[in-house]
Amino acid sequence: MPDIVINADALQSFVFSLWRHAGSTEHEAALVAEHLVMSNLTGHDSHGIGMIPRYVAALSEGGLRLNQTVSVVKDAGALLTLDGLRGFGQSTAWQAMKLGIERAKDSGVCVVALRNTHHLGRLGHWAEQCAAEGMASFHFVNVAGHTQVAPWSGTDGRFGTNPFSAAWPRPGKPPLVLDFATSSIAVGKVRVARNKGQSVPEGCLIDHTGAPTTDPSTLTQSPFGALLPFGQHKGFGLAVMCEIFAGALTGGYTTHADTRPTTSAIINGLFSVIIAPEAMDAPDAQQQADAFLQWVKESPPAPGQHIYEPGEPERLCRQARLDQGIPVDVATWGQIQQAASKLGFPESGLPQVREA
Repeated sequence: MPDIVINADALQSFVFSLWRHAGSTEHEAALVAEHLVMSNLTGHDSHGIGMIPRYVAALSEGGLRLNQTVSVVKDAGALLTLDGLRGFGQSTAWQAMKLGIERAKDSGVCVVALRNTHHLGRLGHWAEQCAAEGMASFHFVNVAGHTQVAPWSGTDGRFGTNPFSAAWPRPGKPPLVLDFATSSIAVGKVRVARNKGQSVPEGCLIDHTGAPTTDPSTLTQSPFGALLPFGQHKGFGLAVMCEIFAGALTGGYTTHADTRPTTSAIINGLFSVIIAPEAMDAPDAQQQADAFLQWVKESPPAPGQHIYEPGEPERLCRQARLDQGIPVDVATWGQIQQAASKLGFPESGLPQVREA
């Protein structure tokens, strides 16, 4: 069936109203709505409104708690350890980055450890929050207890998709933003492929025997297969470091036999380093960064190809979807409608949709 298309503003208004109906404050509902819709706008449908059914299930089971203020576990000036109290990651991470940015402006740098937070969503969103305040940053996340990704040379899932992100601010220009899962593709992209009745690209999945497959149901029904790490041993190594930094060093927990999840909740740890570039003894930093990017982009592109800087594809997608609307597959939209109904949200509050 063809996708439906929804206007971005109408979709954001719906998501805001949904979480207000569920009990979120205006501020929390606005943060969640902005984050989820921005994920769709930038082409990361895996972390967009398709997460709503999972969030509703986690809320009903008690694994997601609304309206949480992060708890300060340790305050050592340029080092903050925070507990998200299983609150909305779209709110707790916003709070954590706000605190970290303020400290980095004063001290030049701030290391922020956020543990025990519900799903953080698109990790690049938090790097962008830092860049908007002139901060450079990098971020590690673990998906505590989840086992959708096999280790390099392994045949079953042992850890989550453990994303990494970094951003470099550029005065007067869009920031450079790098954001990727350390798995071959994100779990949410497998969900989207399943809902659309599509296969995933070759080299992304293995079945329960360790054999290659392109069937997305391998990850969603027993006997379970697993995603592969991106970049073979390199992606695996980075995933391990994300697990240790975000799961162990934050004071949260890592994935092992005793931490397997029993509910729909997605619990993340976030380890962030936020840096004020002007605090470094590097007066030519922006000039050097620009010179490097110009040098790279002057490489003759392969036939029919374009050299994109980090974050550029997302910007182009955002503009196109603002102009044309956000495409949503019919299966995902049906799941969202069912989730809204479970919350008692009125059908009259759903946005208008049209066929793609």
